[in-house]
Amino acid sequence: MFYYVYILLLNNNKLYTGSSGDLKRRVKYHNNGLVKSTKNYKPVKLIHYEAYLEKGDALRRERYLKTTEGKRFLRQQIKLLLKKIDYK
Repeated sequence: MFYYVYILLLNNNKLYTGSSGDLKRRVKYHNNGLVKSTKNYKPVKLIHYEAYLEKGDALRRERYLKTTEGKRFLRQQIKLLLKKIDYK
């Protein structure tokens, strides 16, 4: 089983970071308005994910990506994609 850290592009052009053991189901939940923090920003688009064998590793990575340093790192990592989608 894999555990995923994922990045969603919300309809307000902001990024959302989360983690899940079932990535497809979780993205569906976001798009169906079942996740409180994203229900007003549908539709969401999955733009990046990372897979981990250990849940603890995925949770640690999610926490890091939610920090200022982690957000900066992520934006650098997916810079070309963000440019392509005209992310501001």
